[in-house]
Amino acid sequence: MTSAPVQGAQVVSRAAALLRIVGRKPEGSPLVELVRESGLTRPTAHRLLTSLAAEGLLDQDPGSGNWVLGPEILLMGSVASARFPLEDIARPSLRRLAEETGESAFFSIRRGAETVCLLREEGSFPVRSFVLHEGVRFPLGVASAGTAIMAFLPDAEQEELLAGWAAHAGTFAAAHTADVVRANLEATRQAGYSVNPGLVLEGSWGMGAAVFDQRGRPAWALSLTGIEPRFRADRRDTLGRLLMEEAHRISLQLQGA
Repeated sequence: MTSAPVQGAQVVSRAAALLRIVGRKPEGSPLVELVRESGLTRPTAHRLLTSLAAEGLLDQDPGSGNWVLGPEILLMGSVASARFPLEDIARPSLRRLAEETGESAFFSIRRGAETVCLLREEGSFPVRSFVLHEGVRFPLGVASAGTAIMAFLPDAEQEELLAGWAAHAGTFAAAHTADVVRANLEATRQAGYSVNPGLVLEGSWGMGAAVFDQRGRPAWALSLTGIEPRFRADRRDTLGRLLMEEAHRISLQLQGA
């Protein structure tokens, strides 16, 4: 009797992990990638994927064979969006940022020890970085949005993440060493905005500013991404100011001010 809830919770956890991995990319993921990323055995992963597909939560693309998000996810998202009117609040800021800078603008949310990109607005500059899009997840402290959020967390929470940094950062740990991240966090606190100098992908830069909830905690972030020449030193102050202005505007709206 006591083992059933644990087993049931484990199944839910594994299924949720697969949904998150699939949701990282619009084109979905092949089975071999899902097995590697989830740590599940191939039979277990396939059994869960098939069950999720039967419920409409996943589909298998007939062309590529990739597993992709299903129609039920769209329906759930539509219902959930009514409770979290973030797009109505954040979209105008994204549009202003994209129009004023020419760069692609993004709105990300903190989910536990990760950031998840929720919204994107393309800028007018013809050469773009494609590192970030809706559904992409990064560990906190990685990329500009995650750095902007982590920099303003309480010291104890930051140190907890840094204590197990290699495991937390995963594949990003090589470029984002603990020393590099500590320096980035301090620079972000000093400036008010973060800068990612091509650490996720060489030549692809980003900047971010935290958005705060009613308790004054960093819960979301605005960011801009583009190619390195667009983020030269003499332009970063202007980009940082624009990010902070829009982040402050959204924070006030979310706080009901």
